[in-house]
Amino acid sequence: YGSDTGISFPEAVAAAAYVEGIERIRLGSLEPDHFTDEVITELSKIKKLCPQFHLSLQSGCTKTLKAMNRHYTAEEYSLVVSKLRSAFPGCTITTDVMVGFSGETDEDFEESLAFVKKIGFEKVHVFPYSVRKGTKAEALPGRISKEIKTVRCRRMIEESEKIRREFFESLIGQELEVLFETPLQGGRQFGHSRNYTPVCVEHDESLTGRIEKVMVTGTGEGDYVTGVLIKKRASTPEERLKHF
Repeated sequence: YGSDTGISFPEAVAAAAYVEGIERIRLGSLEPDHFTDEVITELSKIKKLCPQFHLSLQSGCTKTLKAMNRHYTAEEYSLVVSKLRSAFPGCTITTDVMVGFSGETDEDFEESLAFVKKIGFEKVHVFPYSVRKGTKAEALPGRISKEIKTVRCRRMIEESEKIRREFFESLIGQELEVLFETPLQGGRQFGHSRNYTPVCVEHDESLTGRIEKVMVTGTGEGDYVTGVLIKKRASTPEERLKHF
């Protein structure tokens, strides 16, 4: 798809949805400006599209975003997230956040940290800025020391992990459709829900490749929620007769 093909982004996703045997479609990393009102409306019509979006953020401080030459503000990013959550109830937003970009003051970092708390990302990948030769950013003044970047990374990670744990706890008692991907040790099966929540259940037989309903019962000791399979109720004779 693209401007030279006449095929739009939503049309490309819809084309994948038409393929028999494909049950789920998950988008990769995207920029906020991919999601215009029209795109969000069209994507919301595609039932196979998983309600999870990885939106690159980099910083929750508009001043830092401008220095990075990012073409959106923190406020514009927040608006896109609100529109996605409205169009896809229960969707999750994951992102990447950079700390220690040249010129980032303590106040700028605190603003970025507060923005991450405000959005409530389901998962945040945090990394320190590192200079790359030949880039415009290499010449920027105000480089941040390794020690300060380490401290800021730790604080951002701690906060993002707290938000993730709160999200996991909010799922207890909910029913999720899980695509199981791999067996783990100890008779456990691991997979992901439609909104990319990692789920682990105890089950001796392999469930790999199957989509099963799971009731979330806890948060587990690892980076996942735990649950139990919801057994399918046997149909009654009256219900079976309806098929004839």
